[in-house]
Parts: sequence; C-alpha cells; structure tokens
Amino acid sequence: MLNTLQHRIHQHQRLANLRLKLLRLHKLLLETERIAYEQRQGKVSRGELLQLVINHDQFAWLHRLSELIVQIDELLQADEPVTSETMDMLFSDISILLTPSELGDDFASKYDAALQHSPDVVLAHADVMALLASSGF
Repeated sequence: MLNTLQHRIHQHQRLANLRLKLLRLHKLLLETERIAYEQRQGKVSRGELLQLVINHDQFAWLHRLSELIVQIDELLQADEPVTSETMDMLFSDISILLTPSELGDDFASKYDAALQHSPDVVLAHADVMALLASSGF
C-alpha cells in the first residue's frame, strides 16, 4: 500500500513539475508572438491579447501546447491514479511536439524560429527536455 501511495505521489510531483516547466515555456512563446504582433499592429491590452490568443491565426500554433497543459491539469485533478502508460504517452507527445524543425509543420517551424531568436525560450526548452530525459524520453 505504501509503495502504491509513494508511486502516486511521485507521478503527481512529476506531472506538476512538468506543468510548471511547460507553462513557463508557453508564456515565453506567447510573449515572443505578442512582441511580433505589436511590432506590426501596435500595442495591445491584456484583454485584446487574450482574444488574439484565442482567435488570431498568428497565435493558433500555440494551441497544441495549451492543450497538453490542459491535459496535465486534468490528470492532476483526476480521482484515479495516472497509469504509467498515460505518463509515457503524454511525455512522448510532448517530446514529439517540442521537436523543432525549419521544414516541419506549423508548430515545429515556428518553435524552431522562437528557439533561434530567444535565449529564454532555449533555456525553458532545455528545462522541459531535461525533465523528459530523466523520465526516459
């Protein structure tokens, strides 16, 4: 019983840590997009930015990362324990998504560009990748 409880606590801690790292990365990516948008369109308020994030094509590529963060939130709040298979699938999905590529899909190419232009994004990426690597990904 203690082993099972310890395992659940460990899984929860890993998910919570991953969530924090992904939130930091998402915030930095959102900030790079906001700056690029404001350079062309002018300054936007927080409310306008929220609407842009939800509805504007320039920010749409970030939705995939947002969805993974929401998935982690749901796992953290679930009553049932998170299975190893679910963790493996989630970590794999994140690892695949966060693979930058100039010639990849919309997310991969924009993520690659963000990594090329922002040292903070590089550091946040490295934090996520280190956590995934410590889990075998």
